[in-house]
Amino acid sequence: MLPWGVMRAYPARLVLAPGGPVDASVRVPGSKSLTNRALLVAALARGRSSLRGALRADDTAVMIAALRALGAEVSAAPDDPTTIAVVGVDGHWPVPEADLDLALSGTSLRFLMAAVALGRGRFRLDGGARLRERPVGDLVLALRALGAGVTAAGGDRFPPVEVEAAGLAGGTAEVAGDRSSQFLSGLLLAAPYARAATTVLVTGELQSRPFVDLTLGVMAAFGVEVERDGYLRFTVPRGGYRGCAYEVEGDATAAGYAWGLAAMAGGRVRVENVGASSRQGDRRLLDVLRCMGCDVRWEATASTVSAPPGGRLRGGTFDLNDFPDQAQTLAVVALAADAPVEIVRVGNLRIKETDRLRALANELRKLGARVEEREDALGIVPPSVPPAPVEIDTYGDHRMAMAFALAGARWPGVTIRDPACVAKTYPAFFDDLAGWGVGVRAA
Repeated sequence: MLPWGVMRAYPARLVLAPGGPVDASVRVPGSKSLTNRALLVAALARGRSSLRGALRADDTAVMIAALRALGAEVSAAPDDPTTIAVVGVDGHWPVPEADLDLALSGTSLRFLMAAVALGRGRFRLDGGARLRERPVGDLVLALRALGAGVTAAGGDRFPPVEVEAAGLAGGTAEVAGDRSSQFLSGLLLAAPYARAATTVLVTGELQSRPFVDLTLGVMAAFGVEVERDGYLRFTVPRGGYRGCAYEVEGDATAAGYAWGLAAMAGGRVRVENVGASSRQGDRRLLDVLRCMGCDVRWEATASTVSAPPGGRLRGGTFDLNDFPDQAQTLAVVALAADAPVEIVRVGNLRIKETDRLRALANELRKLGARVEEREDALGIVPPSVPPAPVEIDTYGDHRMAMAFALAGARWPGVTIRDPACVAKTYPAFFDDLAGWGVGVRAA
């Protein structure tokens, strides 16, 4: 196990080679979504918390560095960096100012915009070039309605963000739900420390609803229950979090690459730490793979996928609005289908680490697919012959690298450029892929 904060080094290109049908039992890293939510809540809480099974990757390292800069005590166990101790600040950041470099972590940006407003002083949030393209305007407006002094670049639409903090007043705010659920989650996570109860009204259709359920689950684990009317209205009582012991389950998005590997390479893969008890919406990729012909078996804390006989998958139309982070995995798995695959209602992929719909269309075409790119959907006609050797561009996007690696488990000659971008959420991905039976070597 590497020390906390040390990421694996990869060459500029990795060449993949099929290893035949797989038969693997794997454990995926802890959930990024749960880790970053639990880190922030534990930092705000009263008392000491222990997080077990936490993800160790760039996105969580960014959150930890920010929380330390804000005055929380965060430390990893010397013998297990996935166990993290946090001593919270009881809703009061002890520092009067901080400049937070959030690199490429959109989750950290949206959550901390609301959280730093609880302080007293000046806080600046910024990051890399792509983070400065991630929209925040809807969250800026909602925070102002709750009494925060917030400004952002580009007419209050993009980072960097400046917060002149004097606490949150509470009351009622509206937030748009049709661009990112992270705006709503950020408000909910901070709201227990407002000076009055806070009601958040969602306008438009809320995207990625299961991630809001994750937020509410973490809040409840630390002692705050939110009253809700579906996904339209949320009321958070004034109070605070209590430190606790919190177990982070395996990352269902990361599990998707293992499940997809079985579909692409043939054979079976059992994921030991994402099962029927998972609260993550991304587990629903298994419903899609079942529709495509895979055999799916659930246990309470584990799941197994077996490829269909002959390895040929069925096509279909699949709505991934509630779990869009699995769209790239499904798009690559679609290459092995016997009929077109349509992935719909995933327009918010255009404002992720890259414009993921455009990037997917570009790279799928390299592999011989015919692709129709629409504003919020992709139509994919699989190639009729095995693709020729090809180099895949990853656009600095960890999920592009991991998803397209699955093509290399089925066809020879797939090269992944900039594989090191997986450090954002899964630093050991290509090491694990090799352990699962796929050939991996430097170009």
